[in-house]
Amino acid sequence: MSQQQTNNMRPNGGAGKGPGNRAATHGKVKFTKDTIPTFKRLFSYYKGKSLVRFIIAMCLIVVTALVSVRSSLFLGEIIDNHVTPLLSQAVPDFSGLVSAIIKMIGIYAIGIVSSFLYNIMMCVVSNGILKQIRIEVFSHMQTLPIKYYDVNQYGDLMSRFTNDIDNIRQMLSQSVPQVFSTVVTIVSIFVAMIKLSLGLTAIVCGFVVVMYIITITLGGKSASFFKERQRSLGNVNAYIEEMINGQKVVKVFCHEEANKEVFDEKNENLRHKTSRANEVTNTMMPIMMQLGNFQYAFIAMVGGAIALSSGGVALTLGKLASFLTLAQSFNRPVSMVSQQINSVVMALAGAKRVFDVLDEKSETDEGYVTLVNAKENEDGSLSETNERTGIWAWKHPHKDGSLSYDRLRGEITLDSVDFGYVEGQTVLHDVSLWAKPGQKIAFVGSTGAGKTTITNLINRFYDIEDGKIRYDGININKIKKADLRRSLGMVLQDTHLFTGTIMDNIRYGRLDATDEEVIRAAKLANADSFISKLPDGYNTIISGTGSQLSQGQCQLLAIARCAVADPPAMILDEATSSVDTRTESLIQEGMDRLMEGRTVFVIAHRLSTIQNSNAIMVLENGRIIERGDHDDLIAQKGRYYQLYTGKTE
Repeated sequence: MSQQQTNNMRPNGGAGKGPGNRAATHGKVKFTKDTIPTFKRLFSYYKGKSLVRFIIAMCLIVVTALVSVRSSLFLGEIIDNHVTPLLSQAVPDFSGLVSAIIKMIGIYAIGIVSSFLYNIMMCVVSNGILKQIRIEVFSHMQTLPIKYYDVNQYGDLMSRFTNDIDNIRQMLSQSVPQVFSTVVTIVSIFVAMIKLSLGLTAIVCGFVVVMYIITITLGGKSASFFKERQRSLGNVNAYIEEMINGQKVVKVFCHEEANKEVFDEKNENLRHKTSRANEVTNTMMPIMMQLGNFQYAFIAMVGGAIALSSGGVALTLGKLASFLTLAQSFNRPVSMVSQQINSVVMALAGAKRVFDVLDEKSETDEGYVTLVNAKENEDGSLSETNERTGIWAWKHPHKDGSLSYDRLRGEITLDSVDFGYVEGQTVLHDVSLWAKPGQKIAFVGSTGAGKTTITNLINRFYDIEDGKIRYDGININKIKKADLRRSLGMVLQDTHLFTGTIMDNIRYGRLDATDEEVIRAAKLANADSFISKLPDGYNTIISGTGSQLSQGQCQLLAIARCAVADPPAMILDEATSSVDTRTESLIQEGMDRLMEGRTVFVIAHRLSTIQNSNAIMVLENGRIIERGDHDDLIAQKGRYYQLYTGKTE
């Protein structure tokens, strides 16, 4: 099962942001010790123009909220100051009413413009901040060590870039301004209602308490139901993805009907869970609406009685109309507050996950020796040059300020190396080997013997626990990692291509390579013949999976990519393990051309490809148990002899 499938089978994995996620936010808000620090860190991105725009947007929100309250009070003024007097006039004078309406139209216009502007500003601000966060996260991920990607699943990392950052976007552009707008609206409406009638305001507060209790009770149940629904949805999504990826196997073994039955069972479970969740959620809205209607009728009845009994002194009809409008406006934001706060807290949880990535320690590099292009002077010494001369040198700064240049020869030695991926679990034990310049060193052994681990240590993807690794006599800890890796080309068993043209994929080995150099590298790797037959040749667009090409063709592109980089040393990790014999010969021929004159480490399951190696290391359980060339190891009739002949002595 792929990492993505595994992620999809988690409670919230692969389900996206559907209605279930939104409805589930009706549950109880849970603040953690990280909530406030994360909130402060997130809002530290408001600076410069973003901060100015944010402050302006908040001011516009206040204006919008006050306009909303003013419009409700306007209804009472119209009734008391204009409509009621008109009823007693023999000749009605509408000039005052018209003037008041025109004035209110102007106020409404201000509210509309303010609402429009603050929404636009918050979108601009939030997207700008998210752009900055994405840049920081992506850039930081390029600096993280390989070990980080070993212990973190692909699906989980992708969800931080997608779901978590999208939650932050919703919070910054919608939830935060809505919470602020809601608070301002509630406060202003509450003050206005108190000024109109303290008694009726107390009644409204009583209804709000009842509504809040109902929301918490039903919302808590819906949250648990929606969690179950999300698990079921994740299972369905994972099963669909698994079946789509495995269609060839499904058809070969005629499992179509059996798969349908399994899918029907999972789909029915999803239907049942979704129905349970929606029953509660769909019941909540009618209940709240009917409570709102009952509140409206009750306040109208009580308020009408107060107005009639006091002859309009305690409460006029106009003030009652305004109060009824304000009461309706008061319920809606109160019910939204808990939802919006839940959304904010959920977004902050996502932000914490994003910041966790940013807080991961970057790959450390204490190296100071660099790899440079060099030219040979008349006296035989080397000096640095910007031209590609084919001569590489290690640029070694010394404590006295002087520089020395040593020719890169490609001599690599491991001296009593111990290593473990996990502390306390050693996988390489006392490994010692040496590779002279231009030699071909092969590693063989069963799966998990430690072959790939050795090549990873030479590249410093991981640091050793004990021992020394030297490159041309220099401890690799003293060499800058980027320069060390630039000197070591790699062709892996699983070729990774990138979406783009074939030319771009080969040029990935050296971005400043010309088209002529790319084509020359492809010819060296035996890839030019099949590339030339493609519809658009080197400009043919391929996907990141390389699905349009065979596995052998992908390997030839990987060899061409390595050839255009022109590295002094190479690592070939089972590059021909999964191709046919004819393709293997093409790949082998391309690799032989590429290996000429270079120090090469080869990992191979097909022992026929390494018979011409200068030295073959046989590994078992993290130890080198045999070493020698092909003839020596055959004569020993040990483990290599068994692997090569299939016989056991």
